[in-house]
Amino acid sequence: MRKFNYAKYKSYRWDNEILNYLAQIHEYKGKQELFLRQKPVEMEKLIEVAKIQSIESSNRIEGIVTTSTRIGQIAKEKTTPKNRDEREIAGYRDVLNTIHENYEYVPISGNIILQLHRDLMQYADTGNGGRYKITQNYLREIKEDGTEVIRFTPVPPYETEPCVNAICETFNAMLDDVTVDPLLIIPVFLHDFLCIHPFNDGNGRMSRLLTLLLLYKSGYLVGKYISIEKHIEKTKDAYYDALEASSEGWHEEKDDPIIFVKYMLGVILACYREFESRVNILSDTIIISEGKNGKKRVVTIKSKAYDIVKASVDTKIGKFTKNEIVIICPSISDKSVEAALKKLLDEGYIEKHGSGKGTFYSKKY
Repeated sequence: MRKFNYAKYKSYRWDNEILNYLAQIHEYKGKQELFLRQKPVEMEKLIEVAKIQSIESSNRIEGIVTTSTRIGQIAKEKTTPKNRDEREIAGYRDVLNTIHENYEYVPISGNIILQLHRDLMQYADTGNGGRYKITQNYLREIKEDGTEVIRFTPVPPYETEPCVNAICETFNAMLDDVTVDPLLIIPVFLHDFLCIHPFNDGNGRMSRLLTLLLLYKSGYLVGKYISIEKHIEKTKDAYYDALEASSEGWHEEKDDPIIFVKYMLGVILACYREFESRVNILSDTIIISEGKNGKKRVVTIKSKAYDIVKASVDTKIGKFTKNEIVIICPSISDKSVEAALKKLLDEGYIEKHGSGKGTFYSKKY
């Protein structure tokens, strides 16, 4: 069986690109913590939007889909799943809620991973929930001509449990050691988890749920407010390419996970940048004026719905829909967004294209 020892990364020479990623993420993390204290109400609205996007994107990567309306209803537990896809979506919702609400009290262990997988698959009626694989699985690729090739062969079933326990043990040891930034060890853990591929179904979704859990436990909470799963879905090809490149020589312990580490750090940094962009849109206008006695005073003016929507439109390149603006502006209602867009249309600031459900807008230049 392959050995796992993350202590070797204490002497690993990380290149400047990775060090630059770390510096930027740490800076954004500090800014986020400040805003969380100042804007708790706005943050709750961002959480609601991010949950829905996470549930939708993580399942869609695996070909598990339903309509956007149904996703929203399932995410808010306002409907009963109608088919297998929706039942699996409901399972993801439940585990995501567990992680969001209890991450501080959820240890990293093989037993916990089994329990999270049990809850992920609880509505799927496959009988595989909470059980390691009992048959050999493979990571396959279908070529353009329809032929199928095996990209990677994970560990056999009899090695699965000891491998999962081993990566949990060495990961926890490194967190206690605190000599290596958790942002470097988390992608290594996720890479090994995916190479082990411990379940016959649900490995990809479990890896993304574990991404959130590991980040939250290490103090990186951006995934609560901006969907990491959505960013992975948008860069899905790069994700698979990085995973495959980093997996070469994995069974012989000759692999180098640095490509996957860079990919994951890039995703995390993109989420922090999006968070700051959303924050800037939601922020109040602050004016510093000088009184009669010469002393400066700070006056805070609440941003109007029109100003928030206009600022959101300014972040868009090319076409956009009303729903995209609604997602960016969780602090205002759908009707307020619609009214602001109408005003921008009347002012000639934006153009309207199409009709009905096919309606979209673009900014005039």
